[in-house]
Amino acid sequence: MTLPAEKTATYAGLEAVPSNLVAEILGGMLVTYTGPAPRHNVASSSLTSELSPPFQKSRGGAGGWIFADKPELHLGFDVVVPDIAGWRRERLNVMPDTADFETASDGVCEILSPSTENYDRGIQRQVYSEAGVSCFWIVDPLSQLLDAFKLQDRKLASLGTVTAGQEVSIVPFDAISFPLSILFPFDPPNIL
Repeated sequence: MTLPAEKTATYAGLEAVPSNLVAEILGGMLVTYTGPAPRHNVASSSLTSELSPPFQKSRGGAGGWIFADKPELHLGFDVVVPDIAGWRRERLNVMPDTADFETASDGVCEILSPSTENYDRGIQRQVYSEAGVSCFWIVDPLSQLLDAFKLQDRKLASLGTVTAGQEVSIVPFDAISFPLSILFPFDPPNIL
């Protein structure tokens, strides 16, 4: 369950959160939640394994990207821990020596959990917009869909939704395509 703890959260408060919880500062509020469920983890690692070969390792794709799972991003006063973040190499040409990244990522993906859905679709989307994150994907393992957004006029505008049974080929990773269903290997496609 997600619990808002403070209205004017500090990094010291975030560091005091027990290590078995994920903690973020969103809009001045300390938010804590338990780690993701197996369905969430599998979807996240499956997506990273699809994107990494062509975009990070330049195997059959455009190359030029760096991906990180569950990185701590410091975006102004906000501290977020997206499921997956990606940077174009020209923007992140040196790996930070710190435990966090201060360069806003070029792409972020959040895998929805019932306890974090309101934050992922609400305040986090706003934080990513304000930080200049150019692409934002939301994957919902229960509904088996992917919502894609692109930064336009300083807001993340919808590019559309990919549903079960469809191929994913969306900016900025539209040089490849893959079936959305591979993110959910234990579930039959939820075709409505």
